[in-house]
Amino acid sequence: MTARCTSQRAAHKRQKVAPTPSKRGTNLTRSIIGEIGYRSKIAALLSHTSVRTLILGIDQSGRIVQHDRNSTELLVPPGGNLLGSHLGDLITAPALAGSPLAGLLEAARSGREATAVLTVRTRRYDPVDAVVTLQPMRGDNDSICALVIMRMPPPSDEQFLDPALMRHALLDDTFRQIGATLDLDQMARGLINIVVPHFCNSAGLLVLETLVAADEPPAYPVDGSHLLRRVAVAADDADPRWDAAFPTGEVLRYPPGTPYTECMDTGKPVRTINVATGSAAEIAESWLRRPVAKLLAGTSMLLLPLNARDSTLGFIVCVRRAGFRPFDAYDTQIGMEFAARAAIFIDNARRYSRERATALTLQRSLLPTGLSAPSSVEVRHRYLPGSQLIEVGGDWYESIALPGARVALVVGDVAGHGVRAAVTMGRLRTAIQTLAMLELPPAESLQQLNELMVVMGAREPHFATCAYAVYDAVRGTCEVASAGHLPPLLVRPGGQSQFLDVSPAPPLGVGEGLIQSRTFEIEDDSLLVLYTDGLVESRDRDIDDGLQRLQGVFGPDSSARPVEELCKAILAGAYADQQRDDIAVLIARLNRIDGSQLATWILPGELTSAGEARALLREPLGKWDLGSLLPTTQLLASELVTNAIRYTQGPVSLRLILERTLTCEVADSSPALPRIRYAARDDESGRGLQIVSQMAQRWGARRTPAGKVVWCEQPLPSGFIPPVPVLS
Repeated sequence: MTARCTSQRAAHKRQKVAPTPSKRGTNLTRSIIGEIGYRSKIAALLSHTSVRTLILGIDQSGRIVQHDRNSTELLVPPGGNLLGSHLGDLITAPALAGSPLAGLLEAARSGREATAVLTVRTRRYDPVDAVVTLQPMRGDNDSICALVIMRMPPPSDEQFLDPALMRHALLDDTFRQIGATLDLDQMARGLINIVVPHFCNSAGLLVLETLVAADEPPAYPVDGSHLLRRVAVAADDADPRWDAAFPTGEVLRYPPGTPYTECMDTGKPVRTINVATGSAAEIAESWLRRPVAKLLAGTSMLLLPLNARDSTLGFIVCVRRAGFRPFDAYDTQIGMEFAARAAIFIDNARRYSRERATALTLQRSLLPTGLSAPSSVEVRHRYLPGSQLIEVGGDWYESIALPGARVALVVGDVAGHGVRAAVTMGRLRTAIQTLAMLELPPAESLQQLNELMVVMGAREPHFATCAYAVYDAVRGTCEVASAGHLPPLLVRPGGQSQFLDVSPAPPLGVGEGLIQSRTFEIEDDSLLVLYTDGLVESRDRDIDDGLQRLQGVFGPDSSARPVEELCKAILAGAYADQQRDDIAVLIARLNRIDGSQLATWILPGELTSAGEARALLREPLGKWDLGSLLPTTQLLASELVTNAIRYTQGPVSLRLILERTLTCEVADSSPALPRIRYAARDDESGRGLQIVSQMAQRWGARRTPAGKVVWCEQPLPSGFIPPVPVLS
């Protein structure tokens, strides 16, 4: 077999004419591919456990002056005497200028070590490829110029003979290296690379498709076939036909009546000393692959089941080509010991991959997929999972649009990690969404969450922190409450930033401490940043440093920078921390709605105010090009105003808001919330809220410091574009 040494290739390149620019890339690619293939061939030759090593000493001319005892038994020099023979007499290719051997000798004379693959004549067998290394010698003995180290694999009839070598290669210290990974594909490749070439010429590892692609238990078809996925294939001769006939990753149904299904059904090894041509043809025909028949005919095949936890996960198919010693009972015993250990590792890797995927899927599904807010408020978020040691956590965030151009901004963190924290986070998210739709104030919402955590903690102790803010885009105010959470950061339009001084309270589920809220006046174009402790806290720095770094992200130009860009800047330094907690960040750019989107009236507490309300609605709806909604809006406003005047004293307030919907609000001084009554046939009243619930898209009520607000919403006409500028 022709081979080239590295040093000679360099000399040849210097002698050749430089290629044209159009050919240089092609020649370079071919050179790289050839180099990779050449090194792979050397690695394959040296991978045999029973590789033989011969040592010779040569002089400056390349003649042999010393040799070991085994060299005379294997090498065939002319005349039968090794001493005095030229090294070139031992190889099939002549030692001409530019040949691999000439390159090796030239490197040795120059004091450099070189390696090449040479085809060597042997005494009892056909010529074999050997890895030949020349190491230059320096010393008092000038007769020896270099040592020649020949490493050649044993002939085919001598491979797989020594059970001690096979046992050592397959069972001793092997699984210490394989067990370092829990990736199923990587582990399968490592196992097959052990089996080949120490135990057989080619091998494949297959597992049930249901174990890889789904969480369902193994399925057993009624026809006796088995659906398996091939996760690794290897061959010691680098024959491309094996990869073409048995591609990695293929899902294939193995028909009944074959050795493969027998191995899966019984969970016992199946040994075929010589695969008959007819049997190979039947297997190839069942798969509709003719090349399979040529690959399997005349081979010796051993199927090793992968049995773990009273179930067969798959099997390892081992093949020895014709001319090699076929499998026997002792090979089966060694192979089953290897397969038994491999099955445990594969099952552990499969279970880990499934549980990890389940935990990550659970956490991702519990996080919000979309954020809602008024059109004047721009909200962006970032969620960064923890490091590989802490992938699943309990951080969450919310942005919930509320009636009346308001928005609830929430960020929380459940203590701990793993599926338990993720499940608790999902419960809190569901509860916070319910409380937000009930329009409870932030402090009261957190108080309700605290009671929920106390009840859950009675069965399974845990706690959480949470920051809850409600921004009113009509008034330009923000009410904030916190339960053991880090303070939100408010960045004003000029770049001045401050952590909001919110009344401290214990975390949710810890105690009965009172949770209070504070209301802040917010300038337009201000930024509100809510975050979890993973952003500002780590093992190697103080939390105050993290808070200062967070403030440093926002400068005088923050109001002009896109919110998406600010999110990236906040997390810029978090990726390098290999032991970080998961991070949740919520940034909102707050602006009040345009004054032209709002209409407000104060009506006296008289029944005639309902008619006045109907008349007042004409002007704003006409200005907004919503004349088609006038009759319905008049009916809804009339019912709400009448209901407020009937059950309260004093004036009422009527407000119309054009947002993503048309909202009609009526405020009065009574804190009592209305509820729908089902009036009898002869009742003359009690049907007002029934009409509202039927005509409006949705309706509700919330308490205020001065009383309550009852509201209803109507969807805008299809294709309607507000006549006022609305932020995207």
